[in-house]
Amino acid sequence: MPFLFPPGTARLGAVTACALALTALLGCSNGGGGGDSATESATGPSTGAGTKITIQDFKFQPASLTVAAGAKVTVVNKDTTTHTVTASKGGSFDTGDIAPGKSATFTAPSQPGDFPYTCTIHPFMKGTLTVE
Repeated sequence: MPFLFPPGTARLGAVTACALALTALLGCSNGGGGGDSATESATGPSTGAGTKITIQDFKFQPASLTVAAGAKVTVVNKDTTTHTVTASKGGSFDTGDIAPGKSATFTAPSQPGDFPYTCTIHPFMKGTLTVE
C-alpha cells in the first residue's frame, strides 16, 4: 500500500502534521520553564543583576526597591538635571552627582533593614531601599 492517506489527501495530511509539530515547537520556545522571569524576579529580593533605580520627572522609579544584602544597584538619570541617591541616615550609600543621561552604581548595605534615601539636590525626592 503506497499511501497512508486516501489518494489526493496525502499532501494535506503531511501539511497538517508539519503544522502541529511547528505549533508544539513554538509553544515551548519560552525556555520550557512555564514561568515569566520578569514576574519571578520582581517577587523576591534582587541579587544585583538588573537592580536599577531610574530617575525621571524628578522621581525615583521605583520609589521602593527590595534587594539582597550587598547587591549592586545601578541608578540611571533620565532627567534633564543632576541628581543623587543618598542614604538619609548613616551614610550607607551615596552615588554622588549623576549628570543627565549618566548612571552610577552603589553597593547596598550588608545588614538587612529599610534605608530611606533622597536626592541631596532636590530633598523632596524620596525613596526607600529595603535590604533582605
